Amino acid sequence: MKTYFLGIDNGGTVSKAALFDEKGTQIAKASASVPMLTPQAGFTERDMEQLWTVTANVVANTISKSKVNPSHIGGVACTGHGKGLYLWGKDDAPNGNGIISTDTRAWEYPKKWAEDGTADRIFGKTFQSILACQPVSLLNWIKDHEPKRLEQTKWIFEVKDYIRFRLTGTASAEITDYSGSNLLNCATKRFDKELLGDFGLGDLYEAIPPLVGSAELCGTVSKEAAALTGIPEGTPVAGGMFDIDACAIAMDIVDERNIAVIAGTWSINEYISKQPVLDHSVMMNSLYCMDDYYLIEESSPTSASNHAWFVDMFLAEERIAAEKAGMHPYAYCDQLASGVAPQDQHIMFLPYLYGSNYDAQAKASLIGLDSHHTRAHMVRAVLEGIAFGHKVHLNRLLANRGSTDAIRLAGGVVASDLWTQIFCDVFALPVQTIDTGELGALGCAMAAAVAAGTYRNLREAARHMVHMGKTFEPNIRDHAIYNDKFALYESVSAALSDQWKRF
Repeated sequence: MKTYFLGIDNGGTVSKAALFDEKGTQIAKASASVPMLTPQAGFTERDMEQLWTVTANVVANTISKSKVNPSHIGGVACTGHGKGLYLWGKDDAPNGNGIISTDTRAWEYPKKWAEDGTADRIFGKTFQSILACQPVSLLNWIKDHEPKRLEQTKWIFEVKDYIRFRLTGTASAEITDYSGSNLLNCATKRFDKELLGDFGLGDLYEAIPPLVGSAELCGTVSKEAAALTGIPEGTPVAGGMFDIDACAIAMDIVDERNIAVIAGTWSINEYISKQPVLDHSVMMNSLYCMDDYYLIEESSPTSASNHAWFVDMFLAEERIAAEKAGMHPYAYCDQLASGVAPQDQHIMFLPYLYGSNYDAQAKASLIGLDSHHTRAHMVRAVLEGIAFGHKVHLNRLLANRGSTDAIRLAGGVVASDLWTQIFCDVFALPVQTIDTGELGALGCAMAAAVAAGTYRNLREAARHMVHMGKTFEPNIRDHAIYNDKFALYESVSAALSDQWKRF
């Protein structure tokens, strides 16, 4: 009898689920948007009950589309966007809206902790910079602005841990996700009440759920969740993992040879190492989903979500033209951009809708426009600017490891050969893609397969379930052009860095 594994992935805007067999073949998938709420500038939220309802429906649709007997589903695991905050109340209901990882309301707290020495003092425990979108910052904002909400908090969740809680009724804190939250001591790999006290959050220690591993069995599907999702009651549920881990393990990042680049809502750039980087030259060290490895990460909210926003906001005519031509709007945009050579446009797009690599207050900008520029030039600038944002991070990673065999690329960018080639030429490195449509869900399915006993560990699961896709080679001539443009990108961004606070 064939066994199947279900992965559930909640990013910043979309809830997805996909069903895979033991060889990593995707059998069916479904997705649905979850409305983003923006009650004021810098706030990005969503209704937690609506998120669960949408997710349950997506899972039910996936199972229905698969035509697989649900009793053959051997396990489930979840992933999600990391950072952000999802609070469960003492009344056993969502405690306010969930906060997404693009939220910048708490930007003052990392600044204050840098100035008063807290950031330096805690670094030996957390191994990471403090971000405005991390739970430590958001919890402090809530403590100062909505103190009664904290008093009513029973559990502090990341998004995928919240969804797993709704599946099983058991509260757990999966280790990869919480190791990127500044709540966990990454040296001891344990929660630390003293660390919480350094952030003024010591009273919340009991609200952090028990720690579990990525591929650890940590509950089964409840009767209530089974009725909503179609997953049989009692189906094993694994811990799951932070989406950057789920994508990396689904890209066969099981050793130190390659760097993973994920172009999604966030620009994620990472590799694994037996040793963390502790000289403050990278943004974050977190615990990887494979024992004994750290995930060395450079990231910012500067990636493909900027492209989606630009298309939605400014290319209404192009969307109509795409529909008439029977094309996806993004494919139509690629067609426009392909008519502009790299040397034929020097508009700089700074992909800072949700903050920059440097500053949470930075703003998106198109700089260098003149009267001869067309929308095709601007589309090309957006594609290039997002790649340049990734290169800022890649350069920091390479400074610590010297070289890499190749870049493993994932996210919305890989649907476009044009955009993937731009990344390849900007990086001047071979770029490899993975032959699956849903990397995050595949990583979850791999964890579920381990928890269910099909594979001994994630390395073995990767050997059986991950399949390589296309390989792109860099065009050296175009790289020389992009090198000059990247220098301009960095120069323009630096020149504006003192001005963002005035907007």
